[in-house]
Amino acid sequence: MRESERSPRHPPPANGEGVRPAPWLAPALAVASALLWLPQAGILAAAVAGIAAGTGAASLVVPALGVLALGLLRAGLEALGGRLAWRAARAQLSDLRGRAVAALSARSPLDAGRIPSGEAASIVAEQAEAVVPWLARFRPARLKAAVLPLVIFLAILPFSWTAALVLLVALPVIPVFMVLVGWKAKAASEAQMVEVGGMNAFLLDRLRGMATIRSLGAIEATALRVRADAESLRARTMAVLRIAFLTSAVLELFAALGVAMVAVYIGFHLLGDLPFGAWGDKLTLAEGLFILLLAPAFFEPLRELSAVWHDKAAGEAGMAALQRAAEPGMALPGAEAEAAAPQTAAATALRLEDLRFRHAGATQPGPRGLSLAIAPGEHVALVGPSGSGKSTLLSLIAGLAAPDSGRIEIDGRLLDAQAAAGLRARMAWIGQAPHIFAGSLAQNVTLGRTLPAAGSLPEALRIARLDQVAARRGSAPVGEGGTGLSGGEALRLALARVAATPQAGLILADEPTAHLDAATAREIAEGLVALAQGRTLIVATHDPELAARMDRVIRLDGTGMEAAA
Repeated sequence: MRESERSPRHPPPANGEGVRPAPWLAPALAVASALLWLPQAGILAAAVAGIAAGTGAASLVVPALGVLALGLLRAGLEALGGRLAWRAARAQLSDLRGRAVAALSARSPLDAGRIPSGEAASIVAEQAEAVVPWLARFRPARLKAAVLPLVIFLAILPFSWTAALVLLVALPVIPVFMVLVGWKAKAASEAQMVEVGGMNAFLLDRLRGMATIRSLGAIEATALRVRADAESLRARTMAVLRIAFLTSAVLELFAALGVAMVAVYIGFHLLGDLPFGAWGDKLTLAEGLFILLLAPAFFEPLRELSAVWHDKAAGEAGMAALQRAAEPGMALPGAEAEAAAPQTAAATALRLEDLRFRHAGATQPGPRGLSLAIAPGEHVALVGPSGSGKSTLLSLIAGLAAPDSGRIEIDGRLLDAQAAAGLRARMAWIGQAPHIFAGSLAQNVTLGRTLPAAGSLPEALRIARLDQVAARRGSAPVGEGGTGLSGGEALRLALARVAATPQAGLILADEPTAHLDAATAREIAEGLVALAQGRTLIVATHDPELAARMDRVIRLDGTGMEAAA
């Protein structure tokens, strides 16, 4: 099919970053960078103790150079680890996005459970971005929180069991509270993500139907609904922020209390008021300073983990949304196959045998026992009341869904999952509301294709009677959804797409003259019939004038063919 409403294939994008680093490398570099603070603290404590003992300034040169060298190495490792983490996270997100887009693209337009386009766009473009901070920052922070406090505890313990015990007592309260808050944060983030997706879907749906909303005088009601949704989103966003601030406040409280208790103990111990806790000997000034310098670093990984805890909640919610988008639904048959399209049109023969189909979850039966043969180059109209299955039958012929039973043969070839993509490449689809992309008329006709001849585009515009419109507009873009074009011009654009598709031997048109005035409908019908000369045409319509132009009229009653003329 060569219509804008087809489902293009979207393979997962390549990383583009060469060989990916090992997943453990970035967290390991982050831990190594943090551990370098221990020798830095030891050098600083010894230098300050030396100054207090009256050593000269010349003796501080080597310690200063050592601290500088360790600081530069620490900064380099931290920068490298952060870069590798973000690169790996971005590559993983690209893979996740690729799978989600591929799954969305492979879903049939007939899938009642498919995600609305506005919500899908929000998931892929907006909510997915929350995954990157989670993948890039949370894993290194979690490893640092697991390793660094233990190493610092073991470094302090040989000097003072009291200081180590104070830190050990203050430590467990923080992660326990973070886990309890984390459950609430995840639920709040998921609710916020759902609200964002729902609001995007609602806005896109209302923007598409703006003309109908105006004609029905429902602008005020729509505005009130948007305002209510915005208020609900604000409330959910503030709930997430309150939880984030609560987590940080509790962490800072316990961390400050732990550092303060260590500082009070060291101070009074050096003054001689608390002589215990140093394994029988009094701590030296260097040992006391070393413990004081390490005490804040003991809680630093937990501070960092608390800072990214909200990223974790939002990232998990975004990951869940992506995984939901990547779930297989009602697959478009042959979506994974390559379409080998012919370069010239050949009228298509069509044969249906005992065709049966029912939409998932539908209470009414669909087409049952349909059998039909259409000769190459024949023009056929499908007529019948709304819900009789005209559009469903066109969709089955187009391979947008597989029938429950029966056969569809196109030029003697069975339409199945293996052949669907190649057969769709020989079809063209015209809907009653063809989608118009933001871009020029020429771009909307070619749809990114390279036309077989240099004059194909002007000829297609001429056949569709859009040449004067194109000359008047030039390269001026058309708005998304056809803003700037009338309903008749949008249908003519769909005809131009067919005219620019020489390999389409079968044209499927679903209510092409619906919602048009009589004069415009007559022009579209004349253009469609002229364009279908030498091709097979099947039209689903309520328009008696259009049906009268066909070679044959087939009436559907909702379960099968009632009569044929």
